[in-house]
Amino acid sequence: MKALSIKDIAKKAEVSITTVSFILNGKAAQMRISKAVIEKVEAIIKEMEFKPNQVARSLRTGNTKTIGLLVEDISNPFFASIARKIEDKAYKKGYKISYSSTENNPAKAKDLIEMFKSRQVDAYIIAPVPGIEDDIKLLLAENIPVVIFDRNLPDLDVNFVAVDNFNGTYMATEHLISKGKKNIAFVTVDVHVDQMDNRFLGYQKALKDHGLLFNTDLYTEIPFNNPDDNTDAQLKLMFENNPEIDAVLFSTNYLAIKGLGVLKQINKQINEDFTIISYDDHDVFRLHTPPISVVDQPIEEIAERIIDIVLHELANSNNPVNRRELSKVMLQPHFIER
Repeated sequence: MKALSIKDIAKKAEVSITTVSFILNGKAAQMRISKAVIEKVEAIIKEMEFKPNQVARSLRTGNTKTIGLLVEDISNPFFASIARKIEDKAYKKGYKISYSSTENNPAKAKDLIEMFKSRQVDAYIIAPVPGIEDDIKLLLAENIPVVIFDRNLPDLDVNFVAVDNFNGTYMATEHLISKGKKNIAFVTVDVHVDQMDNRFLGYQKALKDHGLLFNTDLYTEIPFNNPDDNTDAQLKLMFENNPEIDAVLFSTNYLAIKGLGVLKQINKQINEDFTIISYDDHDVFRLHTPPISVVDQPIEEIAERIIDIVLHELANSNNPVNRRELSKVMLQPHFIER
């Protein structure tokens, strides 16, 4: 039998999806939904024998003990590590995590939020994509706990946990300059979201503060989800056209790993004359010879702060008096010299 969705319930009851959502979350009285509508919706769910299920549990308890987690790419080591730590911490508190990847696609992110709504998740943890601001506003309007992380949406009044990306690349660039590097390339992705833009700005500001000009020839943007061969070709072209490069700062660990592969192909040695640094650590960088220095994000603390905020919001979602002000957490990265 096909699983019943909120949309199906709303259609049969001839009410809005939002109305059904409020009823399922135990917020019908708060939203002044009539007793007749509440009874009609509950009767439809019983009539269609939707059990065992999350919705029936929601009718009894007001929650499903599930948290929705949306990230850019769950296979990315950074997001995978965050997801695992959040999952461990949530499970100890009686919650399960349901997660998906947006691939930085606003349409997909919107669809996934709707999917989580149909599953009646109790809260959302989102690495946001520009373009989903209205969807998050709707969640907040429904009094659903939301925490965004990794990148901020400055125009939204929402809980967020982020890392000072500007300072991370500033430190890395300053380190390279202190080692005598003057032609420092910057390789990033063509996705202009908050954290990626700040990584570039930190690099640019460090150059300026130390009297070095920003050279557009040493700046390379790799298209997101670029085929491997295209990425390799683009990186090779950068090295071939700019033999004066004495250091490269990669804005993500997966780009740095790609870079290591290309350097091996063109027989370019990493040594005192040529250095690379990656934003975000990875086992590859510890095992590589020579080992690769990194800007390391405090993954444990990120996960800890996120789940702390979510659980506090969940515990006080029906008690506005105990709800604290929005949490705006900015953590500092660490530079690891290897």
